[in-house]
Amino acid sequence: MRAITYDQHGEAAQVLSLSEQPSPVAPAAGQVRVRVLSRPVHPGDLAGVQGFPGASQQPFATPRIPGLEGMGVVETVGEGVRDLRPGQRVAFFPVPGAWSELVTAPADLVVPVPEGASDDTAALMLVNPLTLLMLLRAVEDAQHGQAGPVAQTAAGSSVGRLVAAAALRHDIPLVNLVRSATGAETLRQRFPTLPTISTADADWRSQVRDATGGRGAQVVLDAVGGSLTGELAGLLDDGGTLITYGQLGSGSTPLESVALTARDLTVRGVSIGRWMTRTPEERAEDVAFAADLAASAPDLFEVAARYDLADFAKAVDHARRPGKSGTVLLTSPSS
Repeated sequence: MRAITYDQHGEAAQVLSLSEQPSPVAPAAGQVRVRVLSRPVHPGDLAGVQGFPGASQQPFATPRIPGLEGMGVVETVGEGVRDLRPGQRVAFFPVPGAWSELVTAPADLVVPVPEGASDDTAALMLVNPLTLLMLLRAVEDAQHGQAGPVAQTAAGSSVGRLVAAAALRHDIPLVNLVRSATGAETLRQRFPTLPTISTADADWRSQVRDATGGRGAQVVLDAVGGSLTGELAGLLDDGGTLITYGQLGSGSTPLESVALTARDLTVRGVSIGRWMTRTPEERAEDVAFAADLAASAPDLFEVAARYDLADFAKAVDHARRPGKSGTVLLTSPSS
């Protein structure tokens, strides 16, 4: 089977390669084998290839395959699998090795695709909606029952648009932040009732202050990080919370430069990698939400472009392109 692999951590363009790899073993009891047709290129996938702080820079004993999410068709099922059948379209997460043409996965991490949902929607059906739920729970925790203004960076991203849609549904006073005037205008057209501000404007900080009633945001959801962190902390009302869930930006902000103690600020991280710590019953409820969202609001699952596995370098470059709209997919044929 074809697979994208890497032998050590590093810049994706330098360490990733396409190769032929042995097919995964036949599914054991409680497992299924899926022929993967489409998988997203998430920022977290590229961060995993790059290596998180403290990761070893030594070559691996065996090549690794990126990706945890995708969609495809069930090929075979192991003993005891009752709810999945060969030929059925499914989505999966978190299943390591999604950037290959075949994966063997625990059946409880494989989800039937809702009737009528496209392959594109199915490929994006789990990670982003589950991230949305984790962010909404973090916002609720930070508010302590006293709802106030929320601001979010990367508002034009796939997750950002989900947050905006949820804000409208749940009456959350949300302020959207994007990096360009063009991106701001596009988002205003999509969510005309939500304030949208470009951080390219010289007065963007005062615009946020005005949009939050002059006191600042109670919560900031941040997917950018880096040198922007200090600026975002400055947008918080005293006692506010900065929730970070991505690292799209560059540079850094020394923690001591943020007045955490004097202003009673909280900084916390949210990671989709923690989703598996929820109980099986809670995860089932989350997956049901994601499947319902995919069936009822497919317009929220926008695809920026599709590339064959062989064109992974172009896909990675596109996924990192500033101002892109939607998520880049890596595809492979059905047989």
